[in-house]
Amino acid sequence: MIVMPRPVLEEIEAAAAAAYPEECCGLLAGRREPSGDVVVTRAQPSPNVAQGDRRERFEVDPQVRFDLMRDLQGGALEIIGVYHSHPDHPAEPSANDLKMAFEPDLVWLITAVNKGRAQVTTAHALAAGGGRFTQVEMSPSQAEKDNP
Repeated sequence: MIVMPRPVLEEIEAAAAAAYPEECCGLLAGRREPSGDVVVTRAQPSPNVAQGDRRERFEVDPQVRFDLMRDLQGGALEIIGVYHSHPDHPAEPSANDLKMAFEPDLVWLITAVNKGRAQVTTAHALAAGGGRFTQVEMSPSQAEKDNP
């Protein structure tokens, strides 16, 4: 399960709407729990530096990744995922996404954007052995459950 604070999700969805008609992208920082849950604590936006049609693909700026790795170094948090949007397409991994899934431990969040409005965000993980993604359940953080 992916546990994510509502403000982080809202930040991602706002970035997806703002980037329309191109894909937005960024990294997710957080921690992995012994239970297997992945707890997102922060979204780090990145310019989409993909070559070609940015309405169909994304690439996180390597400098953003290096800076985040440096910022997290020595702490309890790590890079746990990526996020991006699908303008006028469903929040499901595409063939391009599968080609770009080099790190099997990363979670993928995808926000569907329809005519400039963020619609839904889903979470996915690369299946064992690669070759396909599986959808992962998302839940609000415990603090939000306690204080709706």
